[in-house]
Amino acid sequence: MISISLCMIVKNEEKLLKRCLDSYKSVCDEIIIADTGSTDRTKEIAAEYTDKIYDYKWANDFAAARNFVFSKASCDYIFSADADEVLDFENRKRLMALKKCLLPEIDIVQMIYVNESTHNTVYNYKEEYRPKLFKRLRSFQWISPIHETVRLEPVVFDSDIKILHLPESSHSKRDFSIFINAIEKGTYLENYVVIMFCKELFISGADEDFLQVQNVFENILAKEDRNEDCRKNIACVLARIYRLKNDCNNFFKICLKDMASNPCAEICMELGNYFYSAGDYEEAALWYINASSETPSIIDIHSSGDAPLYMLSKCYERLSEAAHNASDNELYEAYHSNMLTYDKLAKEWEPPAQQ
Repeated sequence: MISISLCMIVKNEEKLLKRCLDSYKSVCDEIIIADTGSTDRTKEIAAEYTDKIYDYKWANDFAAARNFVFSKASCDYIFSADADEVLDFENRKRLMALKKCLLPEIDIVQMIYVNESTHNTVYNYKEEYRPKLFKRLRSFQWISPIHETVRLEPVVFDSDIKILHLPESSHSKRDFSIFINAIEKGTYLENYVVIMFCKELFISGADEDFLQVQNVFENILAKEDRNEDCRKNIACVLARIYRLKNDCNNFFKICLKDMASNPCAEICMELGNYFYSAGDYEEAALWYINASSETPSIIDIHSSGDAPLYMLSKCYERLSEAAHNASDNELYEAYHSNMLTYDKLAKEWEPPAQQ
């Protein structure tokens, strides 16, 4: 049977840490905590479960903190956990069973992350696979009977273990500042990190958050050599910024380029929101229909789901009011019926269960 080191980085998690550690303690062989500056009872609570508690000076770098706490592990595998996670009874049994039969060639075990909270920053799905269990020391093997080479890609196993993600609040504001600080220091961030930040903005960001990153996205990221997926994500952020600033020239430049290639629901939503704000509800409705049923979302799954459906109900509400004021009963009935239909669809919409 393999042994597991539970490794965590924490700060001011007194409300959640006990719940988390209670759920993991029976299936992990050691618990290692790196505290990044707690001012509450976090370290006191952690001490009830382990004596392997380390003070780590926070430097706005999650990777460095994870590397530090991983370096303290001594078991066969490392389980990376956050304080807002819970492993329930059924899934503790599954993890214990996995410990007994995990094949030695497995380098990474993915588990199903279940997002039960409304504070699910970058998650588009209720359930998503995430790498959670990592082999501490990888052994390299030669593969292929001819033109042999060393296997470099990790062997990944997708388990049926489910981890409940139950945060009490969103950490998006903290993540925004870390991202911006890194860029302003000249740190090159990988494409997937930029895409994750775009998701954070679209799912959790307020209008002022978009406006604050104009320089980052417009003068830095947009001028770098990025792959197509990353460029499309950046374009969606810039389209939102230009719409908010009423910069019509740059707004329509971005939107037309997207429409000419592989249009996405996020850009259609921006166009719909532009015309809705201008009081052109019929034109807005056309773009919301495109978002809901004609184009895929690339950042926020809601952009092709309940968001355009809700806005369609608002468009037809405004159009039905205008028809009522004009004493056009037939048109009023049609618009009112559409309003009720889209309102019902928006309320009944649910995101896909799993990616």
